[in-house]
Formats: sequence, structure tokens, C-alpha cells
Amino acid sequence: MASTTTGINSGGGGGGEDRVLATAQQIVKSLNTPKEVREDMLLIFSSFDNRLSNITNLIDGEDSVTEEDRFDAAEKVILRWDSSFLEASRRSLNSEDSRNEAHEFLSAIDEILNLMDGLSVRSDSDVVDRAENAIQLAMSRLEDEFRLVMIRNTVPLDSECLYGSIRRTALSFPVNDGEIYEGFESFSEEDRSGTQPYHERGASLGDDVSVDLIDPKAVDELKEIASRMLRSGYEKECVQVYSSVRRDALDECLAILGIEKLSIEEVQRIEWNSLDEKMKRWIQAVKIFVKVILSGEKCLCDQIFSGLDDTKEICFNETVKGCVMQLLNFGEAVAIGKRSPEKLFRILDMYDAINNGLPFLEEMVTDDLVIAEAKGVLTGLGEAAIGTFVEFENAVQSETSKKPMQCGDIHPLTRYVMNYVKLIVDYSDTLNLLLDNNPDDGCDTLQNDNDNDNFRLSPLARRLVLLISSLQSNLEEKSRLYEDTALQYVFLINNSLYVVQKVKGSDLGELLGDNWVRKRRGQIRQYATSYLRASWSKPLSFLRDEGIGVSSSNASKVTLKERFKNFNACFEDIYRVQTAWKVPDAQLREELRISISEKVIPAYRAFLGRFGNLVESGRHAGKYIKYTAEDLESFLLDLFEGTPRVLHHMRRKSS
Repeated sequence: MASTTTGINSGGGGGGEDRVLATAQQIVKSLNTPKEVREDMLLIFSSFDNRLSNITNLIDGEDSVTEEDRFDAAEKVILRWDSSFLEASRRSLNSEDSRNEAHEFLSAIDEILNLMDGLSVRSDSDVVDRAENAIQLAMSRLEDEFRLVMIRNTVPLDSECLYGSIRRTALSFPVNDGEIYEGFESFSEEDRSGTQPYHERGASLGDDVSVDLIDPKAVDELKEIASRMLRSGYEKECVQVYSSVRRDALDECLAILGIEKLSIEEVQRIEWNSLDEKMKRWIQAVKIFVKVILSGEKCLCDQIFSGLDDTKEICFNETVKGCVMQLLNFGEAVAIGKRSPEKLFRILDMYDAINNGLPFLEEMVTDDLVIAEAKGVLTGLGEAAIGTFVEFENAVQSETSKKPMQCGDIHPLTRYVMNYVKLIVDYSDTLNLLLDNNPDDGCDTLQNDNDNDNFRLSPLARRLVLLISSLQSNLEEKSRLYEDTALQYVFLINNSLYVVQKVKGSDLGELLGDNWVRKRRGQIRQYATSYLRASWSKPLSFLRDEGIGVSSSNASKVTLKERFKNFNACFEDIYRVQTAWKVPDAQLREELRISISEKVIPAYRAFLGRFGNLVESGRHAGKYIKYTAEDLESFLLDLFEGTPRVLHHMRRKSS
């Protein structure tokens, strides 16, 4: 619908000259100048266009048209469009073949509204009643047209385009109902493949993303209709129609974005895998809805109700309130739901989505209840995130699985916790803010540690130091499940190195600091020393000189044979057992073998060099001196491969 209107008597078929004359007259009349000035202006117009040669007749006939005549003409136009008279042939005002009639209809409304402001009309109660009735009929028609134009020109939401502007979020952690240990095995693949498929944060929505919610060509038509409804005192009806139509359109947008209408109780009954998907869609929807759709709706409302601040504020608030509350209700349901470690990252994503969108929401929505609800849900999600983090801390401390890892391998608890902690670092800013507002008494442990580095750590880093310390304590308890003391230390070495590697290979290293890493490496060296002592002290004890002497007596030979025999048996037993043990890290495996070799091979070579001749001079020497130092060194290369072996196929030293 065009923004300019023609006089109601011009109709649509009076010829080009008639329209020019009517337009000239309408322009001059709209200036509200005295008659003499109007005459001068019309005469000037006539000098520019010969079609205005009849301007004198126009001037002379102007005063002959009374207000009553103008009112009658306008009333007829409105009644002609009344559905009670023309139901059978009713047409839309904005259809292509009704443009002129639409202009005429709007001009008639303007004419009556102008006349109703005049004292002469107000003095005649009959005319006033007719005018009010005409306006009522006209508003009824405009209300229908307002609704029809908005519905016909609503632009469907292009979800593919919007999703192309925001990175999809991958799956989160697996469900862990009950004992946390049950979900750990799912993380073993991550380390073997080098990938991390279970969680990825969604990127922020670009600032340049926008959508047209209404065809821009229809905005002027809607503005013209709205301005006349408001001028006629039909603000309430206009707002109701706009809000009703646009609410339905926004509901459809949420549906396209994958948001369902669910009660809090329904949300809390959803299984985790399904809830995780809904949380992902909700996070995407909040980003898109607040920054794109609500922004577009605000712009549309401002255009249609331009210059009417109170009206557009009321209209926008009423339009968006329901959809915003629908989104917030889901957030509240998650915030008050059951807490479990796998939910933490989705909850943090939800918190960030609202926290980032809240400034935009406050700028657009002036409904205090809606803003208060948004802030309340934000607070609730923050508390849920901290509560979930505490649940995770407690789960790590209290995980009491009694099944030892075969061969001293890395425990699933270690994999789970460190992969979890690596992801936590992505949320450092958010968690530092939340933890700073929720201090934990457990941090007193760090304050009593007399380590100045701990005082320089961020709130999150301090909690992670405590968390990893709890993990270490738990692993030390689990190491005691092994009867073999040496295997206990291999288990601790494997798991401690895994922790250090995860820290150094990620942003955790920067968060916890180099000093923390150095201390952990020192602890690994202590475990390695303890392993060597527990595993190799016994075989090395058979290679000592004490109790042998230097004589070649039979007693000394018997002792030497017994020493070699015991060493061989002990070494073979260690070989059989420790080839089945597993050290996954190749560098650590090599370092352990070198450490063993540096202790065992020189001692064996020296003992063999001092006393080997005494044994070899007797009978069955090969029974006692079975291996050379080079043999033993070769055998050590088989340790910690996770494949048990025995020595009965090994090459023996010939007598």
C-alpha cells in the first residue's frame, strides 16, 4: 500500500487531468493556508502545467463543498467496503486491482478523522454518531487487513542459513548413572585415535547475521494501517492483532529451531542422551533467537510504530514475552534438575548463552518480569554448574572400584578425569567468575601447603590442583589392590605420567604452571626408584660378594652355584611376570628398561667376571651360568610390552 493517498472524490477513473487537479487541490488544502494564499498558489501551479487551465473553476468550486458534503462522500466510501454490504464481492485492500480504492478508503478515514476534530461537526450529535460508526466499521476492516498483510508477508525462517552461521556442537559425556566408573571405558578410544569426539563448544554467532521477518515491501502498508488505527483510538486492537500474529510467527521460529513446548516436569523426566540433544538445540536457539530474531522483531516493531514509543514498547513486550519465557522455562528445568558430571559442559554452554544474550535482551525488552526471570535462570544455571562441578569432585574422591587394572595400565578413572579437566579449561573465564563468587572451604588445603605458587593461581586452577590431588590419592589407594609391590609403582608411574602429559599437552599447563609439572615429574622419578628397589633388590642381592670369600674351596663353589642359580630363577620369574605388565608410553618404557639395565647388567657382568671361572671349572657349569650379560640386556627389551613370556626358549651359554 503506497504511503501517499489521493482525495476521496478522485476515485480511480476520472482521467489524468482530473487526478492532477485533485492532487493540486489536496496539496494546497493540506497546508491550511487562507483562501487568498491558496488561490495564489493554485494560479502559480497553472503556469507550470496547461492541464491546470481550469484552475479558476476549481477555486470557485472549492468553497461550495461543505464539511457535510465531504463527510457524506467519505462515509459512502467506508460503507462501500463494509463487509455487511459487500460480503459477496469482498476484496483485499492491498490486492493489485484495489490500489486506487485502497487509497480512496484510507483518504476517507483521514477525512472523517479530520472532520471529527472540527467544532462544527462536534456540535451535531447525529453527524458525530455517524462518524463514530463509520470509523468503527473502518477500523474493523483495517484490523482484518492488518492481520492479513502480516500473515501473507511473513517470511519463513531459513534455519539452514542460520545454522550455517553457527558451528554445531558435538556430543558431550556419556551417561553415568550411579558409580562414575561405569562410564570410564568410553574414553579409551580418545587416547588411541588422538581425537576428541565427545564434546566441542559451539562458536558465537556472527554480528552480521540478520533476517527479514516480514517482506520489506509490506512494512509501509502496515505502518499506514497502524497509524490510522492508533489515531482512531484503536491502539489496543492494533497491538492485539500485531502481537497475536507475530507471536504465532515467533512460535514457528522456535519450532524450526527445534525447541519444543515442555513443562519443567517433562524436562526432568527426559533421559540424558535425549536431554543432551535438546540442550544443544536450546543453546543454538538462544543465540539465534536473541541476537537475530528478537533483534529483527524489534526493528520491525520500531518501523511499523515509528514515533510511538509507548505503543511499540508495549507491542514488542507482548509479542516476545511468551517465546522468551518458553526458552527460560527449559533453562530453569535444567538448572533445578538432577546433577551429574556429564551435564556440566552443556550447563556451562547454557549459562554462557544466556549471559551473552542478556545485555541484548535488556536493551530490547522492558518488561521487568521477563528480565528478572532471565537473571534468575542465569543465576540458577550458574549454581547448577558449580554444584555439578562439586559433584564431580566428590565422585573422584569417592570412586571405590575394587577391580585392579590388568598389567598396571592407565586406569579409566584417570582417563576420564583428565579428559574432563581438559574440557573444563575451555570454560576458564566462566568458571573463574562463578568460583570467585562461590569459594570452597577445600581450598584451605592449598593455603596450608606453604607453596607460594598456589596463591598466584586462579580460582579454577586452585580447584583443579585439588581435584588432581584427589585423583592421585584415589590412585594410590587403587595401587594397593595389587599384591606385587613393584606393580603398584608401575601402575602409579603410568597414571602419573598420563596426568602430566595431559597437562603439558593442553592449556592446563599454562593454567597450573611449570612448577606444578616439575613437582609431578619428580614424583614419577620417586615412583621409578621405588619400583627398582621393590623389583630388583632381590636378584641383585645374589650378586654381592658378602659370604663368598676368595678361596676355591668346595664350600665357596657351592655358595656361588647357589647364587647363580637363585639369580637365574629370580630373573626368569621377573621376566615372566613383567613382560606381561604394560607401560603404554614408549619413552617411559625405554627409560625404565635403561634404568634396570644400568643397575643389573654391570652388577651381573662384574659378578660373573670375578666368580664365573670358579663355577665353569666344575661339572654342569651351564646349569648355573645360563646367560651372558648381553643375553640379559636383550631380555630386558621384552619387559612392559603387555605380552607374558617365559625363558625356556632362550639361548643358553654353553659350558
